[in-house]
Amino acid sequence: MDFAKRIIPCLDVKDGRVVKGVNFLGLKDAGDPIEVARRYNDEGADELVFLDITASHEKRSIMLEVVRRVAREIFIPFSVGGGIDNVDDIYALLCAGCDKISINSAALKNPCLIEEGARRFGTQCIVVAVDYKRLTNGQWSVFSNGGRIDMQKDLLQWCREVYDRGAGEILLTSMDCDGMKNGYDLEVLRTISSVVQIPIIASGGAGRMEDFLQAFSNGADAALAASVFHYEEIKIMELKSFLKQHDISVRI
Repeated sequence: MDFAKRIIPCLDVKDGRVVKGVNFLGLKDAGDPIEVARRYNDEGADELVFLDITASHEKRSIMLEVVRRVAREIFIPFSVGGGIDNVDDIYALLCAGCDKISINSAALKNPCLIEEGARRFGTQCIVVAVDYKRLTNGQWSVFSNGGRIDMQKDLLQWCREVYDRGAGEILLTSMDCDGMKNGYDLEVLRTISSVVQIPIIASGGAGRMEDFLQAFSNGADAALAASVFHYEEIKIMELKSFLKQHDISVRI
């Protein structure tokens, strides 16, 4: 079995362009998705995540043509999320060339979609993205629609339900840490990894190579980042060399 930890650049796409913000706000342009995807494929990323970040909020389906074009350019696994509502949407995306789909708002609205997707396409295809925030009472609550709507769902309970319903992975994003570059939310990583038996992708907060090391040392199976890779503050192969020096198994 391959226990190598994965490094995953994330392409947040809005209006056909890659964008990046802080705490899900103040979005800045970071390039053309096809070019950015090609670059990561060549630079040694293990996977790519492509999120159409306004699809659910704008109540429209994902941009299949962009997905097709990205899939033609890269040779690494590729997850796509945003605006997925039903198993037909999942089927269309897998046919367009992605390897996995990522559901967030749709899973919260209709948790049975996790089971239906896992049963029809295999658990390895179904990633559930969980965006969460710490509330004033110290509890963690889950948000939908690109972080716009507090679902008033307890984070631990939701992650356990997602696991029980057959998700293959959880993409866990701290909205508080997103874009801040102060490191991942290690407390939550440790907590969630102790209650589910599926891979967890840490997301939100990467700023230095040490942040990735800490994520992997605290329960993450993969670490996702955006701006540090988009703006080349951290180079993927240099990061992998750093991790290898610290006894983290990575694919070089």
